[in-house]
Amino acid sequence: MTNQQSAPAAPTDPPPDRRTIRRWQRYLANERLEERVYRDLAERRTGEDREILLGLAAAESRHQQHWIRLLGPHAAKKRTPDLVTLFLAFFGRIFGSVFILALAQQSETSSPYQNDDAASPEMAADERIHAEVVRALAARSRARLSGNFRAAVFGANDGLVSNLALVLGVGAAGVPNTVILLTGVSGLLAGALSMGAGEYISVRSQRELLDASTPDPESRHALADLNIDANELALVFRARGMDPDEAEIQAHRTISEAKTTNAPQLPSLESGIESSALGTGIGAALSSFAFFSSGALIPILPYIFGMTGLPAVFLSAGLVGIALLFTGGTVGLLSGKAPGPRALRQMAIGFGAAAVTYGLGLVFGISTG
Repeated sequence: MTNQQSAPAAPTDPPPDRRTIRRWQRYLANERLEERVYRDLAERRTGEDREILLGLAAAESRHQQHWIRLLGPHAAKKRTPDLVTLFLAFFGRIFGSVFILALAQQSETSSPYQNDDAASPEMAADERIHAEVVRALAARSRARLSGNFRAAVFGANDGLVSNLALVLGVGAAGVPNTVILLTGVSGLLAGALSMGAGEYISVRSQRELLDASTPDPESRHALADLNIDANELALVFRARGMDPDEAEIQAHRTISEAKTTNAPQLPSLESGIESSALGTGIGAALSSFAFFSSGALIPILPYIFGMTGLPAVFLSAGLVGIALLFTGGTVGLLSGKAPGPRALRQMAIGFGAAAVTYGLGLVFGISTG
């Protein structure tokens, strides 16, 4: 009887070091928090959106099991999620769904699983697809934001930059504090009225253009009387961009339906613009006026309280800088991008414009001194 040698034991992976364990624990914390955010958001939605969000939550729960298996007994240790995920949960409790989805899009897009061997290829692929799912949901929410919101954000930003530049430019020329304050108030009123009127005209014009592109509803009454074999309805669809064969098929279908129904409908023209997304002329004008005024008020606050000279300049610029960071970050967040770079870009542009006018004011003051 021949002695059989036992097979050598299969090599095992070395146990993870402390740094790796902490990283995996942070991944687990992120997945748990993201699942909770998606489930909380699903509670606010109905229908298809709710089902999609619950599906995302289930995927995050599945990912948790991967890290729990890798961590073993270390999975019980609670770690703080990363900053983006914490922001996601924080804003989720305060703001509307558009902010939550925008942050979720940023979080999913910046997932570290693509470059981490500990994460399975399936998980990395999941995260990339999750980003696209959230991007689509966020696009729906952004579409629900009316033109009034757009007018508010850009009105506030214009008020901040234009009045800061105006006040600093005049102040650098060495004029008295009362003149600076009067100039700032005049700039606030003039700019707010101009922005409000401009937004009203812009929104009204867009609505009128949209109405001009909408088919006449009375045209449907002529459909049943058209000759199904020789008619001009196909020309309507060709004018809308269909090729001749497709236009003929659509025209034949539309006339056939019109002859068999009491309420014929002419297929609407897809304009790509939703009327609700434009807001109203009055609403956009009031939003622009109010937010331009609130933005333009910030640079003159130090002068309202009697400050003069460089302290007033520094405080005015500092207050405007904080406000620009907020508006820039908000725009970046809603666009699904990292808010930090957009906030810094907004502040740099605002300070750049103010620096130019301040320099011109210094030159003018010296030349007239």
